[in-house]
Amino acid sequence: MGFAGTDKALFDAAEKVRARAYAPYSGFQVGAAILADDGNIYAGCNVENAAYPQGNCAEPSAIAAMLAGGGKRIEKIFVTGPGAVPVTPCGGCRQRIREFAAPDTPIICLGVEGDPLYTSLGELLPHSFGPEFLGR
Repeated sequence: MGFAGTDKALFDAAEKVRARAYAPYSGFQVGAAILADDGNIYAGCNVENAAYPQGNCAEPSAIAAMLAGGGKRIEKIFVTGPGAVPVTPCGGCRQRIREFAAPDTPIICLGVEGDPLYTSLGELLPHSFGPEFLGR
């Protein structure tokens, strides 16, 4: 891929962790990397479970790593998966991202055999419900 700078670092982190994803049931490995407000990159992968609802997507894994590492806000997120079609966060993950990101937060989605999708959280989750609705 022809990424440079921060996007290259996010892509590399997402791909490195994607290779470690635990996906024995679907075979669909996903990686996510977050550039946080503290300037650090935090990555996470999907973790499946034989009791399907107990699994974890890559995006909340990366969010947990960000929080554990001291980051508080998502400045940008990169999601990678297999195939040619960009792998976008599922509906639940879009809402999880919204908890720590603004609607204009850039999201780059990629199926590693195709072209990236450059979008924003607001485009993926229009008219979202966020912490500010609860006075935060």
